[in-house]
Amino acid sequence: MKTLRDVAIGSTVTVKKVHGEGAIKRRIMDMGVTKNVEIYVRKVAPLGDPIEVTVRNYELSIRKADAEMIEIKEEEEN
Repeated sequence: MKTLRDVAIGSTVTVKKVHGEGAIKRRIMDMGVTKNVEIYVRKVAPLGDPIEVTVRNYELSIRKADAEMIEIKEEEEN
């Protein structure tokens, strides 16, 4: 399973599924991260946490622990 944490800077990926339970999953989904949404990885902090992404035309910083709960579709780049 490939997650958002594994994505390289400058890549655009599509969300396959949001894992987790209860309040954690709800918080991730409330930030706009839902199935079939495209996420562009803008930056990663020097120590790897947090990750700055663009979702639904706004910028979002997400913790590595939360990024691991976001499964992405593995797509071939053209």
